[in-house]
Amino acid sequence: MINFYSKDDFHCENQDAISSWITDTIHFEGREEGDIEIVFCNDSYMHQLNVEFLNHDTLTDIISFDYSVGKQIHGEVYISIERVLENAALFETDFENELHRVIIHGILHYCGYNDKAETESDQMRVKEDEALARRSFV
Repeated sequence: MINFYSKDDFHCENQDAISSWITDTIHFEGREEGDIEIVFCNDSYMHQLNVEFLNHDTLTDIISFDYSVGKQIHGEVYISIERVLENAALFETDFENELHRVIIHGILHYCGYNDKAETESDQMRVKEDEALARRSFV
């Protein structure tokens, strides 16, 4: 089950359609859907998570905590709406597209994809693009 939460006043539109898309992506990657929480927050909250849990004194657009068991996906995806807005402007895309990219990025981490090395990052971008192309609600 996929649930959406907000630590501030942000409301994610099309939650049912996004949930279906996430489920389809998980199945496309040969995994099963478990309990997934998508949590929208601000930079301050994200910074606190980075410091407390990852010992990073930085801002990021996403942090994903993976609690998957075998092929069943469980986890919490935290997304800074402020970072998504800034990245949308930086990458010259609209907010909704960047938000969807960040959401699916977290899900792809749970499916076994990483982005630390350049080759991993390139593969992650390809997978993000493939998933974004499969959206039927845009």
